[in-house]
Amino acid sequence: MPASDASPAVRPHVLLVEDDPQVAGLVARYLDNHGFRCSSAADSSQMDVALRAEPIDLILLDLGLPDEDGLMALRRLDRRIPVIIVTGRGESVDRVVGLELGADDYVTKPFEFRELLARIRSVLRRTQPAETALQSAPMLRFDGLALDVRARAVLDREGRPVTLTGTEFELLSALAKRPGQVLTRDQLMNHLHGRDAGPFDRAIDVHIGRLRRKLERDPAMPQLIQSSRGIGYRLSATVTSS
Repeated sequence: MPASDASPAVRPHVLLVEDDPQVAGLVARYLDNHGFRCSSAADSSQMDVALRAEPIDLILLDLGLPDEDGLMALRRLDRRIPVIIVTGRGESVDRVVGLELGADDYVTKPFEFRELLARIRSVLRRTQPAETALQSAPMLRFDGLALDVRARAVLDREGRPVTLTGTEFELLSALAKRPGQVLTRDQLMNHLHGRDAGPFDRAIDVHIGRLRRKLERDPAMPQLIQSSRGIGYRLSATVTSS
């Protein structure tokens, strides 16, 4: 199956506030491999600079910062940005105070990367905006195609039915409801089966290949369903609803 690198796509932007460069590097690489964009700040001053520079979707905040106690930094943060405290301070009083000050979750070091990832996704699900118009629309149109959500049917560019399996329809629907956003294999597998993709689970790639053969103008050079190498897939089209 040909691979094409997607142009810059919308990925949740996580700011990791951590003064240990080794920990910061490991977490950043792990999140990057699972569909997130990760920036790092070694102290609260760098955190403030990063927050002014560009939008942040979630903050991972260590409490033991070199220039300011993490709980004090937490007091100053915009409550609209979700925060997960990630720290070696496991005392219950810190956990309680952190949550009372507005943190959305609390993870104690050492932690399992998969647990941290699950907590990040859980917090983002709870704090993201309500369902968009695309997610609730009965009909989605893109690149000359029409996807009827209720009838679970797709019409091609000449208005003829396209025969899709149930899995192929679910994948296309998931991508069409979040156009331009890279969905990781884990996210797509969770959407289909309620579980993460295993390290050697390439079933998603097989289904995407079949979708491309049925929907792309040139399946050898896919433009509609694009790959983000090593991460997942995105629908590269403007989607309208009706």
